[in-house]
Amino acid sequence: MTISIAHLGPPGTYAEQATVFYANWLAEKTGITAILYPYPSIAQSLQAVASGQTKLAVVPVENSIEGSVTMTMDTLWQLDSLQIQLALVMPIAHTLISCATSLDSIKTVYSHPQALAQCQGWLGKFLPTVQLIPSNSTTEALQRLEHDLTIAAISSSRAAQLYNLPILASNINDYPENCTRFWVVNQGEVEAVAQISSASASHTSLAFSVPANLPGALLKPLQVFAQLGINLSRIESRPTKRSLGEYLFFVDLEADVNQAQMQSALAQLSMHTEIVKIFGSYHILPMSVET
Repeated sequence: MTISIAHLGPPGTYAEQATVFYANWLAEKTGITAILYPYPSIAQSLQAVASGQTKLAVVPVENSIEGSVTMTMDTLWQLDSLQIQLALVMPIAHTLISCATSLDSIKTVYSHPQALAQCQGWLGKFLPTVQLIPSNSTTEALQRLEHDLTIAAISSSRAAQLYNLPILASNINDYPENCTRFWVVNQGEVEAVAQISSASASHTSLAFSVPANLPGALLKPLQVFAQLGINLSRIESRPTKRSLGEYLFFVDLEADVNQAQMQSALAQLSMHTEIVKIFGSYHILPMSVET
């Protein structure tokens, strides 16, 4: 059996690396082989699953330095049919890639906004006058480096190897324990994938909106989980995009949606919310890989 998986491209991105890790893990567990499909954006990766172009997508959701990847959250809310099958946690070590002979020659640095932000301290110390230009991915600008010796890109050592480009500096992220959490997302369940992904579900992710911005509007939904002894591992607000001051709340819970206490919580939650979307229950798989 072969399965298609979407991810943020071009080849060499951290999303691709997470996808390769997942594909190898899946093959080992089930014998299923994967074909990887790079897309220009995270949103397009998720839309590929929603439209049936691919069976799965692997998308970043949260970084330990810069927090949530908002495009993932917003797109997941908009696409009702997608479900999280598994979470992957990848250690991230950024490198500065350039064909320049020294740091003094660099005038411009390209990378994904998250990567630029994760290295802002290093950039401020060693390249304080360069222009920082956000791009759609950490690898988008790599093909330009050989043609311009004044530019650099922040990406992974693996990407430097794939594109046969020199590394000027390694481990440039501001915090050494940098890691990113990815979600493996699908629409119509692949039975073999669902069985191994949900067997040890330790977390559930959901989002909700509240009927009105009134005192206690957020407290009441959160009290439901507290009273039932369900721990929250993350809570994040995002604008509803309907009106200024209106928010959605994304919550990760340390419980399986099929547990009795979670079923009770969801029944009570509906009394205090406008819309509730359950994105799925899953377990978290650490990635012990060099980046």
